[in-house]
Amino acid sequence: MALSASAAASAGRGARAEKVGRIFERFDANGDGGLDRDEMAALVVAVNPRVKFSEDQISAILDEVFRTYAEFILPGGRGLSLPGLLRTYDDGAGDVDRDFLALSLPPLESGESSPEIAAGDPAAASSPPSGAAAAASLLDDHIKPLGAAGGAPSSSSRAAAAAPAWATSPSHGIAFDSSWALLDDLEILVKRLRSKQLRRTSSIDTINGSGGAGNNNFDSFSEAGWSREISGQADSASTAAPWDETSRDYLTFVKELAVLRTRADASRSREEAFDNHMVIGRALSEHRLFRDALSSFRRACELQPTDVRPHFRAGNCLYALGRHSEAKEEYLLALEAAEAGGSQSADILPQIHVNLGIAMEAEGMVLGACEHYREAAILCPSHARALKLLGSALFGVGEYRAAEKALEEAIFLKPDYADAHCDLGSALHAIGDDDRAVQEFQKAIDLKPGHVDALYNLGGLNMDAGRFVRAAEMYTRVLSIRPNHWRAQLNKAVALLGQGESEEAKKALKEAFKMTQRVEVYDAISHLKTLQKKKPKPPKGKDDNQGEEAFVVVEPSKFKRVGRKTTLRQDLANALDIRAFERTTKLGRCDTELLRKEMNETDVPISYSGAGNPEKSIRKAALEVILHRLLSFLKPDTFQGSVKAINERILSVLDASGSGRVDLGMFFAIIAPICSGPVDKRKRVVFDALLWRPASEGSRGQIRRSDALSYIKLLRAVYIPTHGASDMLEMHGESDPTMVSYTEFLEMFNDPDWGFGILSTLVKLEDSDHIRHGRHTCSICRYPIIGSRFKETKHSFSLCNRCYSEGKVPSAFKLDEYRFKEYGNESEALIDKCMCFNLHSKKLEADT
Repeated sequence: MALSASAAASAGRGARAEKVGRIFERFDANGDGGLDRDEMAALVVAVNPRVKFSEDQISAILDEVFRTYAEFILPGGRGLSLPGLLRTYDDGAGDVDRDFLALSLPPLESGESSPEIAAGDPAAASSPPSGAAAAASLLDDHIKPLGAAGGAPSSSSRAAAAAPAWATSPSHGIAFDSSWALLDDLEILVKRLRSKQLRRTSSIDTINGSGGAGNNNFDSFSEAGWSREISGQADSASTAAPWDETSRDYLTFVKELAVLRTRADASRSREEAFDNHMVIGRALSEHRLFRDALSSFRRACELQPTDVRPHFRAGNCLYALGRHSEAKEEYLLALEAAEAGGSQSADILPQIHVNLGIAMEAEGMVLGACEHYREAAILCPSHARALKLLGSALFGVGEYRAAEKALEEAIFLKPDYADAHCDLGSALHAIGDDDRAVQEFQKAIDLKPGHVDALYNLGGLNMDAGRFVRAAEMYTRVLSIRPNHWRAQLNKAVALLGQGESEEAKKALKEAFKMTQRVEVYDAISHLKTLQKKKPKPPKGKDDNQGEEAFVVVEPSKFKRVGRKTTLRQDLANALDIRAFERTTKLGRCDTELLRKEMNETDVPISYSGAGNPEKSIRKAALEVILHRLLSFLKPDTFQGSVKAINERILSVLDASGSGRVDLGMFFAIIAPICSGPVDKRKRVVFDALLWRPASEGSRGQIRRSDALSYIKLLRAVYIPTHGASDMLEMHGESDPTMVSYTEFLEMFNDPDWGFGILSTLVKLEDSDHIRHGRHTCSICRYPIIGSRFKETKHSFSLCNRCYSEGKVPSAFKLDEYRFKEYGNESEALIDKCMCFNLHSKKLEADT
C-alpha cells in the first residue's frame, strides 16, 4: 500500500536518523556517547577513502566542526554528541547515504526505527505543535493533512526522506508529487549555500579572533513591551546568522533558484503551480531567505488571489524584511480572504489577527493593534500570547487596569511566561501596587535570569521608591548583559547621584554620552559640573550641608507681581503643564490647516449618543489612523508615545463611558488650541470644528450656546482639571437654547476665569523656548534660565519658569511677601536696569 506523503516523510526521517546512529556507533570506540577528536578524525578519513588528508587538514576540519557545532559538544572532552552529528548532515556537511555505503554498514531492516535518536533531534523538537498548542504557533497554516496525492508514491517517499522538519508535520499542506521533488532539490541548494557561507564566515571569524557565539543576548529581552518578532518561535529563528546576499555563492544560488521557479511555472495545472511556489516559499522562509521566499509567495498570490495562505506568508516575509506597512496590507488581504473562506479558515484567523496587530505596532498604531489582539483572544481563548500582546499594548496606551487583567489571563494560561510577568509588573507599578510589581519582576527574572527588561524595570521601580543602592545594582546587572544599554547607564548615573556618589555619577554619565551622543546627556554632565563648582551659599550661621535642596516652598498669596505683564504663578504652572503635553504629543508641530483638511475630506457617518444627540463619532482605532496622518512626520516609537498621552488625557475625558467611540468634531476642537499656527487661526479652527458637528449643521455660521459651554467645560477638564470646571454648568447654564456667533464665542473662549484665556500664556511659552538669559542661572535648580526670567526685586535672585511656578525660593530669604518681575529676554532686563539707573541719578541730582 502506498504511503501518504506525511507518513513517508516521518519514515524517511527515521531511516535517515537510524543511519546516522549506525555511523555514530561505529566510531564511538569508547562508548561514552560522544565522538572526540580522534574518533571524529577516524570518521572523516573512513568516509573519504580516496582522499589523502594531511594532519593539518584534519586538524582544520575538526576545528571547524567543533566550533560550528559547539552547542552539541559534550563536557569532559567526550566530543560531538549524536544529535550534533545528525545536525552536521542536516546542514549539508556530508551525504549520509553515501557515507553509509562507503562504510559498508548492513542495510536497515524494514520497519526499523530509532525513537531515542528522534527524541534527541533538535530539528524534530522544533516541528510545529499540534492540537490546542498549535493555535499559538503563528506560522503554521493548519492546513488539513494531505489526502491522496497524484503520481507514483516512490517519488514522494524519496523526497520526503530528506524533507526539513516543517514538511514532516501533518499540516504541511503539500499536495503534489512535483512539490516534493522541488523541495528535495531546493534543500540541496540551500545546504550547499550554507556550507559555503559557513566556511567563509568561519575563516573571517578566525582572522578577526572572534567566535561569534558569545555575543548573542537575544533571549535577554522580553518579546514585548512592543513585540518585534512575528513568530511564536522567534528565539531560534531570530538568532540565525543572516545570509550574505552580496556573495558570489548567493548569486549562484539565485540563478539555480530561478530554474526551480521555471519548473514550477511549467506545471500541468494552475493548482499544481500554486502548490509548487508555496512549497518553495515555505522552505526559503524557514531558512530565513525572506526576500526570495517573498517572490514565491507573490507568485502564489497571482495564481490564487483568494487563498489566505500566500498573503499570510508574504506578510510574514515583509515583516521580517522590515517592510511593516506592506506587511500590514498583506495581512489585511489575508484577513479578507479568511473571513470570506468561512469555517475552512477558522484556524488561521487568530494568527492573522495577532500578526496584523504586531505589524500595526511596528508602525506605531497601538490602538489598532489592541483591537486585533482582542479579536484573536476572542476567537481562541487559550491563545496566551495574544492575551500577553493585548496586555502589553494596553499598557502602551496607558490603560493599566485593562492591561493588568489581560496579562493575568495570559499568565493563568501559561504560568512560566516570563515576558507576561515582566509586563504585568510594569502595569502594577503604573497603578501604584509596587509590592506585587516587585514580585512579578522577580518571577520574570527567576524564569529567565538574564531578562533585561525585568531587571531594568525593577531598577526603575527601586529608583522611584528612593532605593538608589538597589536601583544601581539592577542597572549594573543590565549592563553586564547588555554593555551598550545607554538608558541603563544613564539611570545608573542618576541612582549614583541619589546616593551622593557625584564622581561615580559623572563617570557613568560620560559613559552614557559615549554610547548615545544625546544632547540631553551632555547637558546633564554640564549641570553636574556646575553644581560641583557653584554650590549655593548657605545662610549665615548654618552649615554648608543643604546643597541643591536649600529652598522653601511658599504659598501663592506671598507671590506678588510687579506690573501686569508678569505672569501669575498658578497660570504659569497650568501653561507649563499644557506645554509639556504639547511637546509629548508633538501636536505643536501639527498645522491647524491639517485639521481643517481632515474635516473637509473625512466622511464620518452620523450616529447618536446615549442622550439621543446626533454626532460624528468614530472608534479610537479609526481616530488613531487620522492622528497618524496628522503626525506623519513622527517615527513609530514617538507616535506610540503621542497616542498614549492623547489617550490618557483627552480620549479618557471624551469617552468617559468607556464605549470606545469619540466625537470627532469635539476632538478636533480640543486639540486645535495646542496645534501650530497663529492664535487667531487656532480659535477659528476650534469654531469651525464645532460647526462641523451634526448639531450645528445648517445653523448659518452659529453654534448653540449649550454646545459652546459643553466644549469649554471639556477643554478645561482636559487641560486645567484642577480649576473646578464642574461648577461652570451651574453658573452659566448648559441648557441655554440660544445661538452664538464667532465673535460671541471668542468672548467665552478668552474668559480668563471660565474660558481658555490661558492660551496667551501658552503661546508666550512656545515663543520663548529658545530664549536664554546669558549667564543667568536659576537660584534653585542651578540650570541656565530658558524662557522667561523671574527676578525678585528686593534680593535680586532669579527663578526659572518651573521653580517660579512651583513657588520655590532660596531658604536664605524668608520674607512675608516676594515681589517678582518677569523678563522675556535680556534686552528687557537691560532696558529696565537703565531706567532704574536714570531714575536713581535723577533722584541724586534732586537731593543735591
